[in-house]
This record gives sequence, structure tokens and C-alpha cells, in this order.
Amino acid sequence: MPDLGLPDPGVPDPGEPDLRWAPPGAVRFAGGVPVALVAPGAGLPSLPAAVGDMATLRRIDLDGNALTTLPGWVGRLERLRVLLLYGNRIAAIPPEVGRLAALEHLSVGRNALTAVPDALWRLSRLRSLNLAENEIADLPAGLAGLRELRMLDLGHNRLREVPAEIGDLPRLTDYLYLSDNGFTSVPASLGRLDRLGYLNLAENRLAALPSSIGGMAGLHELRAHDNRLTTLPETIGRLTGLRELHLRNNRLAALPESLGGLRALRHLDLRGNPLERLPGAVVRLTELTHLDLRATRLTTLPSGLAELPRLEKLDLRWVKFDETPACVRPLRERGCVVLL
Repeated sequence: MPDLGLPDPGVPDPGEPDLRWAPPGAVRFAGGVPVALVAPGAGLPSLPAAVGDMATLRRIDLDGNALTTLPGWVGRLERLRVLLLYGNRIAAIPPEVGRLAALEHLSVGRNALTAVPDALWRLSRLRSLNLAENEIADLPAGLAGLRELRMLDLGHNRLREVPAEIGDLPRLTDYLYLSDNGFTSVPASLGRLDRLGYLNLAENRLAALPSSIGGMAGLHELRAHDNRLTTLPETIGRLTGLRELHLRNNRLAALPESLGGLRALRHLDLRGNPLERLPGAVVRLTELTHLDLRATRLTTLPSGLAELPRLEKLDLRWVKFDETPACVRPLRERGCVVLL
């Protein structure tokens, strides 16, 4: 074949990045330069060194690959805003990650992490951080450096305690996941998170919630099920914007009358607690649509439950009433599902 002066298609042109390692379409360009590497579930065992030369990258999505290391040269990608590495096998985050001054979203959940470097807390523009489903036991106080953080997921780790500095995240507004760790208490500083909308404390060993929780005025949903709670603080009634309260499988024998202050509450789950009575104030929960009382020790119900105008489902299965509560019939007659 005559030499037509064309480049060998198997060898990159000089000055062009070598993309032979990448799945088709994984590297995306804008203005002739690479801006994104998107290859989730591609089976990549390592991050090729060529990626470190793509200084214009703004997004890397390598969720669900087989990466075991995150190379230190990733710190050279100074324009990177999104780094998604969920579901790999990474055992450590290199301290060079702290150089990613533009980073806004970092996901390293479901890896093999046992610790995080202090350098991580220098990422002052970070808006979401997912460290869930690892083996992390401790968090340093430097966490408070993440001043722009909106979402933090620390669920399904081995945290022995929650650092008090978690209350020093003024922009934490979206989610805070602390479920399934094993700690026995949470700091009073949680009460300073007055803009947080969703808090998950489920599946730990909590015997109590701090009274400061009443300061979390922005909460819409609180999950504290599958703990060891024996009481709720009176201050819980200050959560006037709360829509969902999940408390199943605790050790609650009684509830405070202040519960009636939860005027926005739609969903109340008390299943599997040794409750012997409901406070009369529950009849003030006029927005309530779902009330789960399964497997409690109640022997009667407030007759005023029949007056709750929005109640759609009342679950009373595995409750041993001496006689059917008086509220059951009128609730059924107006269309509420009552399960006995």
C-alpha cells in the first residue's frame, strides 16, 4: 500500500491524549479539550496515568469499577469539580486530594476506607461528601473546615462517636446520614444545624436524643429507628416543620405531651416499641396521614383519633386490645384504612 502520509490509526497523534485504554465515548470534550471522564461500571482496575495530564477535566465518574488505589497525581486536576468513585475497592484517599480546590462533589462510598486524610478537610468548596459503606472508625475535628457542605453521608461505617464539630457546618441543609455505625450518643452541637432538612440516626445504640435537637428548626424528616431510645426530649415538640418521624424498634414506653407541637407531621412510625399509652396531644396532629402502632403494648387509643381529618392509614396489627378501640369504626366509615 502506498504511503499516503496518514497517521497510524492505532497510535495517537502527537499532542493528543492516548485514549486507547478508555471505553468508547468515556472521555468527553468541549472546545477541543477533555472536560469529563465518564465510565461507570467499565471494569477498570486502575486509573491510567494519562488522566493526570488532562488538566482541563471538570468531572470524573468511575463509580462501580475495580479501582484499588487513587493515585496521588489526581491532585494535579485543579479544575475538577466532581469526583465519583462509589463502589470500587479503594483502601486510602491520598493527601494530594486536598489540592483539588475547585472540587464540589466527592463520592467514595462503598470502598475499603478505614480513615480519611486531614487534607480532605481543606476542600472548602465541597458541597456533597459521600463516605458511606466503608470501615471508618474516627473522624478528626477538621471536618468543620467544609464550610460549604450541604450533604454528608457517613452511614454504614464503624464510627465510635460523632465529633462535636459536626455542628459547625453552617450550610448543611440537605442530608446528614449517620445510620448503622454503632455509636451510643450524638453531640448537643447537632442542635446548631438549624437549616438541615433530613437527619438519619437509625440503627445505632442511642439511648437518648439530646434536648438540643429542638433547635433543628429546618428538619422535615427524622429517622431514629432501631436504636435503644427509652425517652424523647420534651424539646422535640419544637420541630414544627417535621413531616416524618420514624421511631420503630426502640424502647419507648411513653411519649411526651409536647409531641402535639408537631403540627406539620404526616408520618409517625412507632412500631415495635413497648408503648402502653399515647399522649392525648396526638389528636392535635391534624396533618397526620399515616400512624403505625404495630406490635406495641397499647390497650386503648385516644377517641380523638377519629377526628384527625387527614388520617389515611392506622396500622394496629399485633396490638392486643381488650376490645376494639372506639375510633376504629368512624375512621373506617370515612375511608381511613385501619389494620387490626
